[in-house]
Amino acid sequence: MTLLTPSRSSAAVSKEPVPQSPPMRRKRGTGARRQLTAWLFLVPALFVFGLFAWWPIVRSLLLSFQRTNLVEPAAWVGLDNFRTLFDDPLLATAVGNTLFFVALGLLIGFPAPLILAAIMSTVRRGAGVYRFLVYLPVVIPPVVAILLWKWFYDPGSGLFNNILGKIGLGPYPWLESSDSAMLSLVLEATWAGMGGAVLIYLAAMVSIPGELYEAAEVDGAGIWRRIWHVMLPQLRSVIGLLLLVQLVNTVQVFTEPYVFTGGGPDNSTLTILLLIFRYAFQDGEYGQAAALSFLMVLALALLSAVYLRATRSWSTS
Repeated sequence: MTLLTPSRSSAAVSKEPVPQSPPMRRKRGTGARRQLTAWLFLVPALFVFGLFAWWPIVRSLLLSFQRTNLVEPAAWVGLDNFRTLFDDPLLATAVGNTLFFVALGLLIGFPAPLILAAIMSTVRRGAGVYRFLVYLPVVIPPVVAILLWKWFYDPGSGLFNNILGKIGLGPYPWLESSDSAMLSLVLEATWAGMGGAVLIYLAAMVSIPGELYEAAEVDGAGIWRRIWHVMLPQLRSVIGLLLLVQLVNTVQVFTEPYVFTGGGPDNSTLTILLLIFRYAFQDGEYGQAAALSFLMVLALALLSAVYLRATRSWSTS
């Protein structure tokens, strides 16, 4: 029996590269041109983003090691700005007040949008009007809203004390007392900023399948059990994201204490960003302001990294 084996000529022919067809080469050329076009559109955006986002961060880091008035040449001072910063007793006050604002914001301002969204999700008639009214404070300029609330808080002719006086309460020194000033700021900030969170929660609630509520109702679950066992588990990713956003925003609070109280009374509303403003534009210590800014950015980056790692299982479970 004779075995048929391929000849040398056939083996040589099989090793020769198969020429590509013109359509395949044309397809590769089209893909390369598309990538080049994409990069041509992307490079200007990256340049603008780096110029206005990353370069200020790098410039602030360099400025934290310098002493300058931004007019004369800067002098390198090493870590002197950080040493002076930590020797300032106002730093501990600002950090404590900022953490107090964050805590009050989480206690009052974080559940309020979720509760309001849960109530509004049950409204069928006039839902668009209610959504407009809830979102309206977001489009009002922050300074205008704060000046309006400053009149509300007026101890003499303010709206709040007039309303409370009719039921035998008050008057209260909303902004004039160090015991109530921070709470007053949190109430206004919650009113002004919760409209966006309410709309996000409403959009997420619409995506929850109605069969889940119906099954829970068949099993005898009341309204509170349906909220706890159906709605909140379905919203946990949105809740986690908005919680991180609120943490970052409340740590960077500036407009409310600056316009309402200027940090008073007795520095009870002095926050980190307001202290940075004082260093830079009142004391002319731009190096100390940059040093504190860099420390705050570093703290926020670490907080975000720890939070995202701790809540990573929410999106996978």
